[in-house]
Amino acid sequence: MCEYCGCQAVAAIDELTREHDRVVNLMGEVRAAHRAGDVPRMAGVAREIAAVLGPHTEVEERGLFPALAGDFPEHVAALESEHRVVEAALGAAADGTPAEPAWPEHLLEVLEMLREHILKEQDGVFPAALAGLRTEDWERVDAVRQAFVPVRG
Repeated sequence: MCEYCGCQAVAAIDELTREHDRVVNLMGEVRAAHRAGDVPRMAGVAREIAAVLGPHTEVEERGLFPALAGDFPEHVAALESEHRVVEAALGAAADGTPAEPAWPEHLLEVLEMLREHILKEQDGVFPAALAGLRTEDWERVDAVRQAFVPVRG
């Protein structure tokens, strides 16, 4: 992903980027499970993606996006809307393998949208944050991470 602007030198963006990388790798696992016709495995990996994106989305929506919304309200609103679409598709697998026959194909479509979404964040949001956020904005992002993301050990 993005490494050209230096935004990964900021710990908050570096962590968000690493989460994006984890999700992209898991998306590959979903595609492999789909090719194998293993819908239960697709559902299991969807739950893994949701586990990464749950806290990640909190950090973005409660920490990063509010600091950018004044300058980029339409972009922030669109990204938040895409978060809801992803949450719904992944949420369908929260309690097991969805019975809906169209779910596997729908999940693949949503994950393709998610890949584009990640690129928008990496190539647009993160560099904009690096250029425009103040110290107190970064402190809020860090506080949200502390509140919503379990400590890694």
